[in-house]
Amino acid sequence: MVKSLGDLHSEEAGTIIEIRGGQGLTNRLNSLGIIPGKKVTKKGSMMLRGPVTVQINRSLIAIGYGMAQKIIVETK
Repeated sequence: MVKSLGDLHSEEAGTIIEIRGGQGLTNRLNSLGIIPGKKVTKKGSMMLRGPVTVQINRSLIAIGYGMAQKIIVETK
């Protein structure tokens, strides 16, 4: 199933397949290690569109809800 990173439930995992954003967003996410082909696990999020915490490899990263909505993930 394909959905955005922001729409995943806590502890749900998937593989990043696309980043729907401009070059600036893509570069920012690449510098954080968020690139297509990487496995990502959503660890949690705040209510009312707050930051989304994700785990990539062994790193925990917090990104904004808007950024998370532009990261497309394929789950099993």
